[in-house]
Amino acid sequence: MSQPITVTTVAEGVARLVWSTDTTIDEVRREVARALVDHPRVETLVDPDDQAAQRTATWSGMHREGVMRGVTVEDGPVDRIVYARLATDASVNEPGGFRALLNSFLPRKRAISQVLVRDPDDRVLLCRLTYKQDWDLPGGVVEVGESPRLAAAREVEEELGLTLDLGPLLLTDWLPPWGGWDDAICLVFDGGVHDASVLDRVVKQEREIRDVRFCTPDEVRELAADFTTRRVEAALRGEGDYTESGR
Repeated sequence: MSQPITVTTVAEGVARLVWSTDTTIDEVRREVARALVDHPRVETLVDPDDQAAQRTATWSGMHREGVMRGVTVEDGPVDRIVYARLATDASVNEPGGFRALLNSFLPRKRAISQVLVRDPDDRVLLCRLTYKQDWDLPGGVVEVGESPRLAAAREVEEELGLTLDLGPLLLTDWLPPWGGWDDAICLVFDGGVHDASVLDRVVKQEREIRDVRFCTPDEVRELAADFTTRRVEAALRGEGDYTESGR
């Protein structure tokens, strides 16, 4: 017989569940339903290494909300995954409720949109950023619910004050985890060929952009990081390739 599930009120309207390893999903699901009668929120904190507890929390109807770092327990500070269910959450027996549950724990991939702008001499527009030494293509992170194409156009307008009609997708480049960043997908769109005088219309976003200029291939290799150089060279081929770190 499994051990009883502990239910503790940890804040006004918030109940926290703790269960043993032999507790079943059905038992946790029933206790969550009972706790929601008197609490708008029911939560549990799960060890990131405990896959069984993560499955139990999920299939008992609790949404994964994120990782709480440095939780103080008897053995010292540890990380814990926060799962919770609200009284207002749609039933998991309804399509919308089930999709919301899945959406809370399925992997999410960061997306970055960049723009390849060239001049008639086949030089490439690069930006020197305030937060790193090497130069890069104009662009940035795609916001939640935003299309990558709109993100590319928005970033160029915000960073450089330029409104461009973007052409086709030139490159999809996967970026592996690096330097504290999670992995990401970088999409490079065609920004077209423009006379070098387009630089006269640039209005730099001072918080992010130190300088902007058209660069020859040799200058790209000199100023940009190796993986950025590979990405630029792949995008210049304009074949809609897929690469990994530019390779």
